[in-house]
Amino acid sequence: MSINKKIALYPGDGIGQEVTAATVEMLDALAAKGGQAQLEFTHLDWGVDYYDIHGEVMPEDFLNILRPFDAIFLGAVGFPSRLPDHITLTPLIRMRQAFDQYACVRPARTFQGVSQPLRGNQEIDMIVLRENSEGEYIDNGGRFRKGTADEVAVQTAVHSRRGIERILRFGYELASTRRKHLTMITKSNAQKYSYVLWDEVLAQLAAEYPDVTTDKEHIDAASMNFVRRPEFYDIVVASNLFGDILSDLSGGITGGLGLNPSANLNPERTFPSLFEPVHGSAPDIAGRGIANPVGAILSGAMMLDWLGAPKDADRIRDAVDNALAAKETTPDLGGSLTTNQAAQAIIKRL
Repeated sequence: MSINKKIALYPGDGIGQEVTAATVEMLDALAAKGGQAQLEFTHLDWGVDYYDIHGEVMPEDFLNILRPFDAIFLGAVGFPSRLPDHITLTPLIRMRQAFDQYACVRPARTFQGVSQPLRGNQEIDMIVLRENSEGEYIDNGGRFRKGTADEVAVQTAVHSRRGIERILRFGYELASTRRKHLTMITKSNAQKYSYVLWDEVLAQLAAEYPDVTTDKEHIDAASMNFVRRPEFYDIVVASNLFGDILSDLSGGITGGLGLNPSANLNPERTFPSLFEPVHGSAPDIAGRGIANPVGAILSGAMMLDWLGAPKDADRIRDAVDNALAAKETTPDLGGSLTTNQAAQAIIKRL
């Protein structure tokens, strides 16, 4: 039985437009090759080009436009030479918060055929689980005496017991399906209110999941250990800021940020969830046709998992693995293929 879903397609800026096109081609090819999911895409031309015409990155009622869709697929946002990043990123943060996409799931693993920057060629397979709705990315603060020598900027993070508990529970449930190991990232030795609360909630919940090994590490130690012993990690749960940073590092140690997918999930399914590659819009290579489409294509696979088509998702992941093992890839991984050629190498392996 086929699964019919409506997808809001938001390619965004820079290479986001290129990797999104490659992902749509992959998903269409999969449907044509007997895939279960039949996806109807609605293209949204939002981003810096839209800003040049309308004076805003997207329409004021963009949340109402997105709400009826089954999922949102985002390419990337940002083009600093044309518009400051805090303007282009604001709608994405608003989406995550308004649609309560509090579980940001960011897998990172090694691939056969992809060179690792670390010695020893460890097999890495982790998921950085980022609390996505509050923490350091809440718009809570301001600037006083702006433009003067006495200017003051205040940005206040917000950590709630409810927010911490639900992301940790999501992490424990996810760990139960994998290697049964959860590591929480904290900084309670220096931030005695917010991260002591994280520590306390972790201690309470750990007793409810005796089959899962529980660890906690300070963010500075975890940053070192991601490089020193990355094979140790399974599920890594972190705040909004710490999770953002560590997920980029996880891409670096597994071979490149162009490989990493992500999902911004509303686990209760009361709002649409959002899927995007971890990488940014890379304006330095935009328009050259050499962006790596793997992160976006694997984000498409995560979207299919979420929409109820896991067999389709596995076919994509297998095809990606086989293409990378054959070293059919883009220049960032030492290959010579264009974005489109790399996508075609994956499509032919479906």
